[in-house]
Amino acid sequence: MFKWPLINNNITKEDRKVLSDFILKTRRFTNGPKVKQFEKAWSKWLGCKYSVMVGSGAASNYITTSIVRELKGQKGEIIVPPIGWVSDISSVINTGFTPVFVDVDVDTMAISFEKIKAAVTGDTKAIVLVHALGFNGINDQIIELAKERDILLIEDCCESHGATHKNKKVGTLGDMSCFSFYFGHHMTTIEGGMLCTNNEEIYELARMFRSHGMTREASAKTQRKYAKPDINPLFTFAVPGYNMRSTEVNAVLGLAQIKRLDDNIKARQKNLDIWLEHLNSNLYFTDFKVEGSSNYALPLIVKEKGKMDDICGLLEEQKVEYRLGTAGGGNQARQPYLLKYNFKISESLDNSNFIHDYGLYIGNHPDLTEKQIIDLVRRLNNV
Repeated sequence: MFKWPLINNNITKEDRKVLSDFILKTRRFTNGPKVKQFEKAWSKWLGCKYSVMVGSGAASNYITTSIVRELKGQKGEIIVPPIGWVSDISSVINTGFTPVFVDVDVDTMAISFEKIKAAVTGDTKAIVLVHALGFNGINDQIIELAKERDILLIEDCCESHGATHKNKKVGTLGDMSCFSFYFGHHMTTIEGGMLCTNNEEIYELARMFRSHGMTREASAKTQRKYAKPDINPLFTFAVPGYNMRSTEVNAVLGLAQIKRLDDNIKARQKNLDIWLEHLNSNLYFTDFKVEGSSNYALPLIVKEKGKMDDICGLLEEQKVEYRLGTAGGGNQARQPYLLKYNFKISESLDNSNFIHDYGLYIGNHPDLTEKQIIDLVRRLNNV
């Protein structure tokens, strides 16, 4: 039993009451009016035009690369980060594209502009940029490069609800973005995710891909576009879609949790500041770019290579749960699932390998105290 678990239960008694009241009164449980209400609330909070709720953050990954295929053709390359989640890469592979790994900057754990620029070719259809562990990983250079080269820019914000770039929330800066509401993230719908965009065509495609590719999920204009006299308009399938819908229950919990999301983000940011302020910068990497961050977990990247076993031993002794490799378990380019598929590595992945071999993270909960954090940091500094 961990004294400091990786994930803290952020479903409150009030949340449970909201859920139980809804379950006892509703006559509809599948995707319906509550999902639409949560989508509108999320769009307003994020600052985007359109949001589409799906069953998970991974589902939104798969829909984004399916949209790339629909808009850019069935072959090509998508630039991806080694530090992220498996679905950032598997969605690329399973929609027929070749993932091209480029290295990250250690201070954001996100893909480097210079590395992206070097990897772009005439075959590049999209860039997947992951805001890992809540750090802002985007900059104006990446945004401009994508526009200049007519490359779709996908932001994965699954760990970074509320992170900002120049006072704009991440997830509004690319062509489309992915969010996760998995248990333990900044807010939860138990399972669930959101795909966000300011582009109406992408929005229409996302709604259809979410629900088997059916045009009845889209606007009347889109329904007319794909109408055929010999096809039932209720069962006209415009794209090769999935069933990635959410439920009303998930949306009801989302509507309850979004009310305290901003307070949770502030608490997490404060925890990160305390963590980095007290860590010994001679032993651990502390020069993260924290401006605009919305921290998901507390990162620990060890400078002295021989210390990893001692640090893990200390955390286990103190009953602090941790994950090796930081976000997603480290460098995805080293995972066995890639062995049967084509992929490319652009230049070296030195930073990603360093994070993989000498990095870990522990849980960042809104209810952590300053004393808890400082006490653990002092022990880590004395390893």
